[in-house]
Amino acid sequence: MDINQEINNALEIIQQGGIILYPTDTVWGIGCDATNPEAVAKIYKLKQRAETQSMICLMNGEKMMYNVFKDIPEVAWQIIDLSEKPTTLILDNPRNVAPNLIAADNTLGIRIVKEPFCFKLLERMKKPLVSTSANISGQPTPISFAAISPEIIKGVDYVVNLQRDKVGGKPSTIIKLTNDSQVKIIRK
Repeated sequence: MDINQEINNALEIIQQGGIILYPTDTVWGIGCDATNPEAVAKIYKLKQRAETQSMICLMNGEKMMYNVFKDIPEVAWQIIDLSEKPTTLILDNPRNVAPNLIAADNTLGIRIVKEPFCFKLLERMKKPLVSTSANISGQPTPISFAAISPEIIKGVDYVVNLQRDKVGGKPSTIIKLTNDSQVKIIRK
């Protein structure tokens, strides 16, 4: 499959406020434009998940990070540089994203991705991409495309046709950083 064609297809759906099922640097994810509250609400509905359980955003670098967070603790960049595996950072006081993505304590989880499909899609979107595991809330996280429930596949507007035979991948490490430099590991 042609990665550029898949990026075009996914981008078109995202720009229309749709939701996609796509491979990430960890497990398959359900995603949409992180600045579109209606699209974000569609994902919560599909996952049967309470809007109080926040989802994360994928970003492709520093510029996008600073668009969402005015203040980024220095340690965040050190963790990003030193992480050998995908790492999600939870940071304080996000802005320029859909309000229903922001957690009750005014934080947002983000991950910088290098995986080519996600990276190039983000380059074209010029906005963060929502990412949440491709399962109904409370069900196990699928480790391959084959393990994703038909309900999820039918419920999205587009399924990216790449890496469907890849098995494995596990959810990212999650680290919470506060602006007063406290660091807390939520998931190893």
